[in-house]
Amino acid sequence: MVTQDYVEARAVLVSAIASGQGKTSITAALARKLVQQGKRVRVFKCGPDFIDPMILERASGATVRSLDLWMVGEELCRRQLAQAAAEADVLLLEGVMGLYDGTPSSADLSRAFGVPVMAVIDAAAMAQTAGAVVHGLRDYGPVQLAGVIANRVASVGHARMVAASLRDIPLFATLPKQARSLPERHLGLMLPDDVSDIDTLLDQLAEQLVFDQQAWDAMPPVRFAKPAQAQATAPLLAGRTIAVARDQAFMFIYPHNLEVLRELGATLKFFSPLADQPVPAEADAVYLPGGYPELHARTLAQASIWQASMRAAHAAGRPIVAECGGMMALAETLTDQAGDSWPMAALLPGAVSMRARLSGLGLQALPTAQGDLRGHTFHYSQLETALAPAAHTVKHPSALQGEAWYRHGSLAASYFHAYFPSNPAATAALFSGSAA
Repeated sequence: MVTQDYVEARAVLVSAIASGQGKTSITAALARKLVQQGKRVRVFKCGPDFIDPMILERASGATVRSLDLWMVGEELCRRQLAQAAAEADVLLLEGVMGLYDGTPSSADLSRAFGVPVMAVIDAAAMAQTAGAVVHGLRDYGPVQLAGVIANRVASVGHARMVAASLRDIPLFATLPKQARSLPERHLGLMLPDDVSDIDTLLDQLAEQLVFDQQAWDAMPPVRFAKPAQAQATAPLLAGRTIAVARDQAFMFIYPHNLEVLRELGATLKFFSPLADQPVPAEADAVYLPGGYPELHARTLAQASIWQASMRAAHAAGRPIVAECGGMMALAETLTDQAGDSWPMAALLPGAVSMRARLSGLGLQALPTAQGDLRGHTFHYSQLETALAPAAHTVKHPSALQGEAWYRHGSLAASYFHAYFPSNPAATAALFSGSAA
């Protein structure tokens, strides 16, 4: 429903006691099931993430955007939710980690916008204790709890025991143990395009989700106030063309990042390093986002045309912004998880090697002359370089020193993934070459 002052849609925040409970599988199954019923569904991912949104986009058929009270900011979160509620019947928000984990947490987001929580529990090794877990989740905050979806349920009898233990909390759905789950690799779930039968798998999840349609239909819609009209972004990149690397090695890009570059006035030209495509000749700047260069190191090492074009762009002084995987591909060498070392584009002195353990994780901000540019970091590799950092990010909320941020000629490189809407002016400075 859309009125002059507010919009309404049925909405839930899918959360759990921890990671690994099946939030993404449940959210994907629910999204696909609702779409199959003819519902218009919009899915959001809480917290910084690139991979889960790709799975959820495939399940729902619509772009998945990020929600985070710190990185995205409350006002932009509110604007996105209101816009989605005006366009869709159902909003699904997948939480991050456990319900109360992080500062801010998924629970904070739920309370900020009045979106009730749908708790996912892994019931594989419990029965009546499920009630204690769920009541604890509800009352600790507290949060408004819409109900429960039980994952990895063994039988109808098992589901009845779980439902009885919940007392006054409804069991909305169950999903049985899966012979095959969404496949994973070191950064999380595998990308949809890397799973040949991903749509069949999503259809199977939707089909096996035993869903209480009556309880769902009885759930009241959530009302979102219409925000004030957003202030227009100054066209600080008007007339400039930015080349954006985009393929299976470089695909970790927030949809909002590309939108902000366009709002700043830039024209975007996409190219594929994996296909050995050069930087477009008309490009005034280059954006190399994160991704999986370590999985494609052999191909990138042999991409002589792409490597030469990157070196030419650097020699010409064109601004190059390289984030995480983008930075890895611009080092002198990249050692993959098998221990094989591959020559990269060598714009940044030093060597990158994959590690068995996580090397960086969490929300961070880069101080700039235009103010903080917010974002996050998440990586399993390490850069060894003699180059001194030009700056460091600041961890949130601890304010401790975060990732190194390097400047080498026209190259700005870091493991830090920036969320451009948090500071469009700082973003423009990066791509115009005026950032300090």
